[in-house]
Amino acid sequence: MNVILGSDHAGFELKKILIDIVKMLGHTAVDVGALEYDRSDDYPDYAEAVAKAVMEKKGERGIMICGSGVGASIVSNKVPGIRAGICHDTYSAHQGVEHDNMNVLVLGSRIIGVELARDIVKIYLTAKFSNEERHKRRLQKIAEIEKRY
Repeated sequence: MNVILGSDHAGFELKKILIDIVKMLGHTAVDVGALEYDRSDDYPDYAEAVAKAVMEKKGERGIMICGSGVGASIVSNKVPGIRAGICHDTYSAHQGVEHDNMNVLVLGSRIIGVELARDIVKIYLTAKFSNEERHKRRLQKIAEIEKRY
């Protein structure tokens, strides 16, 4: 699977570590930036780049890292078809995919440590959407809401 990764300055170091995890799991890591550390960069630029690449099917899933995860999650969810969630625990990482077909994982590098981030990414990338009727029905409702606005 192609996994799109992005970060601002706050997530830059963690992203480098997570790229290695993605590759170790047998996936292709596509880094959409930041490609070098710049303390004055802005998370919306990279969150949009990750979400857009997933929307355009350049990758099946995305991972975005900023300081808290909040801003990047807000930006990601502005892009049509993106279902981004902040996950700072392993349960949310797999449940977000299984029930909500989450396609962008957002992490806050100032909130969680490296080992937990590794575990969350592993679980997120191995989780599969359940395809249960109740989950498909809910996703359809989300899509309808998105179309209304």
